Amino acid sequence: MIDFLIAKLHDARFMTMLLAAIAASATAYTLIMPLLATGGLEKRMKAVASERERIRQRERERLSKAEKVTLRQTPKQLVAKVVVDFNLGKWLAQEAALEKLTMAGYRGHAPYVTFLFFRLVTPLVLFLATVLYVFVISHMEKSMPIKIGICIGAAYLGLQAPMLFLKNAITKRQLSIKRAFPDALDLLLICIESGMSIETAFRRVSGEIVTQSVALSEEFILTTAELSYLQDRKVAYENLAKRTGLEGVKSVCLALQQSERYGTPLGQSLRVMAQENRDMRMSEAEKKAASLPPKLTVPMILFFLPVLFIVILGPSGIKVAETFK
Repeated sequence: MIDFLIAKLHDARFMTMLLAAIAASATAYTLIMPLLATGGLEKRMKAVASERERIRQRERERLSKAEKVTLRQTPKQLVAKVVVDFNLGKWLAQEAALEKLTMAGYRGHAPYVTFLFFRLVTPLVLFLATVLYVFVISHMEKSMPIKIGICIGAAYLGLQAPMLFLKNAITKRQLSIKRAFPDALDLLLICIESGMSIETAFRRVSGEIVTQSVALSEEFILTTAELSYLQDRKVAYENLAKRTGLEGVKSVCLALQQSERYGTPLGQSLRVMAQENRDMRMSEAEKKAASLPPKLTVPMILFFLPVLFIVILGPSGIKVAETFK
């Protein structure tokens, strides 16, 4: 049997017929399968649409819960008592801290009180922990000025830790807004050109963009509320620009203010700004891609090249060692 199969594999006529049969079967299968799978695309589109609706509904529910928490949040009694007793609003209060808290998404009096509390507690905790480690646990063989400097450095790090946390939160939130803002501008342009008012357009876009960026949807909802109750609508746009801290959002808010004041058409401005924001997003992606080779140089030298040298020169080294033995 094996000899027969080997003989057939060496038979040129048989192999030609076999390959021709396989090619004809594959061609027939390629032509017939699209006729048999008529409803596959419709089923997939329906599944994608239903999944998108479920995701949108889930994000809306999460956003509504987050809004309830942030708008009705109150500081804990212990935290508020410490802040009031030590008068931290006078000693540790910073005007920039309020703006940074707002840009990070923490609105209201409770986050500010909590921030002041941690500005007091974190340096003390780190200072005491460092003193305990340096003088009691480790028994460092260093001079006394060095030990005291280490403790003071830990206290300073604890003082700056809340600000570092805020900067990190602001960066993440701005990145989320920046990625979804061009698409939100396109949706806003469609809503305005269809005849909607700016409040209705913001409300509509906030519901559609929530799957991409909860932070941007939250900002649009707040802007809609401010446009409804503020006497000067200019303040609502200025607050939106301050809460985000992005240049693209500031330019759009400026265009909205000019449209409100002079009655200029808004569609063309939004179209141009959407394209500019999309170009900015692409340029940032290109910058990150261009910065990868320098960043990969050190890991390649430390991790990749030694392994390559071991793999390439390892067998030769083993043979040389055996030869000398």
